[in-house]
Amino acid sequence: MDSSTIASSNSGCSPHTPIFRRQISSDGCDSRRNEQQHMKIVKGDSGFLLEDVPHLSDYLPLLPTYPNPLQHNPAYSVVKQYFVNADDAVAQTIVAHKDSPRGRHFRRAGPRQRVYFESDEVQACIVTCGGLCPGLNTVIRELVCGLYHMYGVTTVFGINGGYKGFYARNTISLTPKSVDDIHKRGGTIIDTSRGGHDTSKIVDSIQDRGINQVFIIGGDGTQRGASVIFEEVRRRSLKVAVVGIPKTIDNDIPVIDKSFGFDTAVEEAQRAINAAHVEAESAENGVGVVKLMGRDSGFIALYATLASRDVDCCLIPESHFYLEGPGGLFQYMEKRLKENGHMVIVVAEGAGQDLLSESMREMREKDASGNKLLQDVGQWISHKIKEYFNQKTWAITLKYIDPTYMIRAIPANASDNVYCTLLAHSAIHGAMAGYTGFTVGPVNGRHAYIPFQRINEKQNKVVITDRMWARLLSSTNQPSFLDAKTIEGLKKLEQTEQTQIE
Repeated sequence: MDSSTIASSNSGCSPHTPIFRRQISSDGCDSRRNEQQHMKIVKGDSGFLLEDVPHLSDYLPLLPTYPNPLQHNPAYSVVKQYFVNADDAVAQTIVAHKDSPRGRHFRRAGPRQRVYFESDEVQACIVTCGGLCPGLNTVIRELVCGLYHMYGVTTVFGINGGYKGFYARNTISLTPKSVDDIHKRGGTIIDTSRGGHDTSKIVDSIQDRGINQVFIIGGDGTQRGASVIFEEVRRRSLKVAVVGIPKTIDNDIPVIDKSFGFDTAVEEAQRAINAAHVEAESAENGVGVVKLMGRDSGFIALYATLASRDVDCCLIPESHFYLEGPGGLFQYMEKRLKENGHMVIVVAEGAGQDLLSESMREMREKDASGNKLLQDVGQWISHKIKEYFNQKTWAITLKYIDPTYMIRAIPANASDNVYCTLLAHSAIHGAMAGYTGFTVGPVNGRHAYIPFQRINEKQNKVVITDRMWARLLSSTNQPSFLDAKTIEGLKKLEQTEQTQIE
């Protein structure tokens, strides 16, 4: 590893790993007290880059450490290796050529030999923000039970009602007994809300209550808020670990393999698609239209379409489409109805917003989280389809189904329940080991600690020049709505982005 990136063992700081040290400037540990968090890059041989996460010892260098109590936990007595190697890293890009550099990596999640909190010292809190998502209660349950059963932590609070609950003093005590069966329910037992972020008030509340571990569950806006909270905590030199757990049913958070609740959403979406298919094939020229979640990213619509095999056309935000003319949606619908006598269309909520009327597109209303309020593309496209075929004097029977809130409110399925458990445990291990200012998630199948900046820098979107989208087009036989020049431009853009990642 490049020696210029390794801090001297006599630097006076409290390094938390033997190799993955941060480069220290001439004024030592005090230089890290900058209010703006900077990406910490550790360089190694063959192009190795570790995008490291902050640690409490960065700004509190004299903190004592303690042996990890996990090694005395009877449940872990049969485990061959209690702790992950301090130098373990997870590669962001798993596919490589023989001459390609090793690329970017993230610190591997898991228990460490030394911890920075004693069990009876910990006062943890959990907050959920944004919309509902299957698995929220499972994450809450596993945070509470994991802290208690793995590390002996007995004081855990639920911040009621999102960020504003911090300064509204809305808290409930959470114990393993009180959360025992909450994973069987949808929603969140500590309530949620959008907006309400006031950094000073939130950190004042954290400080006043003696909270020293904060677990924040939410989407990209929530994670941006968590990053700001961490910066204020660091500015005040508080011994508080701020940990994000990414939540979005749309699967639009970058870097991580997928977000919790996504598998459940795709599975539940099948019920709506199946209902639309039954309605469509039971009527002459039957058309079923199903609107699914996907404000900016069409992953639910994509995967639900591939899984169902009953969908004739899938419309997502990433792939622009048009209605009339050669190669348009209406022409394709005529062809399918003549061939099969029925068809099913799946549309993501963010698709086709550019096609709505000018008066609608001029609306700039936003919700409390800052998201632009979208028009109901499902209702709009259903109306346009009816209007077109009426003009053609072609009788159709159209049924429109919007299962959005039914999907959001259900409990997580088995796959997501297991995933939520791993997320919660990885977050706990990181907080106890003194890491802070990070979010947790799987990268190429291995859980890792990811800097907030990487989560917040962009949204994960369906790549329509990727093979997965090609599989969908092949499955549905729908038009791509793209010309050759546009496809070539998209390929060049994708290659440029991939080069930047490497």
